Amino acid sequence: MKMISVFIIGGALSLLLAGCATPVALAPVGPNPDGFQTGSADGQLEVFSALQTRTAGLDPSWYQHADYYLCNPEGQRLRTVYNATGYYSQSPRVVSLPAGKYLVKTRANGILWVEVPVVIDAGHVTRVHLDGKWQPPANTPQNELVNGPGYPVGWRPELASSN
Repeated sequence: MKMISVFIIGGALSLLLAGCATPVALAPVGPNPDGFQTGSADGQLEVFSALQTRTAGLDPSWYQHADYYLCNPEGQRLRTVYNATGYYSQSPRVVSLPAGKYLVKTRANGILWVEVPVVIDAGHVTRVHLDGKWQPPANTPQNELVNGPGYPVGWRPELASSN
């Protein structure tokens, strides 16, 4: 009985600490400076958040990118983005947004919670790579990249506006 109480208290404490974890704030991420242009007045956002295991009944487990909160620059939640294109799909959802600045709050590979300011430009796609799998083109200068918790997460926003 004493051992069960220790496990319950330990589990509750770890949940409490996880819920109070301060998010890691990253530098702003903008569109790929050499990326595809849509010609639209809106821009697009694609977030490769940490992969998490999904299960349903007796089906085999599968992985999807974690959902995220899309916020205004002050951190007020605008909406929750369910970050999958289909029930079993691993592809993250592409969201169309008016040009502007936003804040993404989600899970990243290697850390519990991150906040990433993003810049959306009309006709461009901004991709945020928080799953640790993205490799920028060879010989990309480090000063063109935004780095996260041990890996690159995207492009600096100044680059797209300078082209």
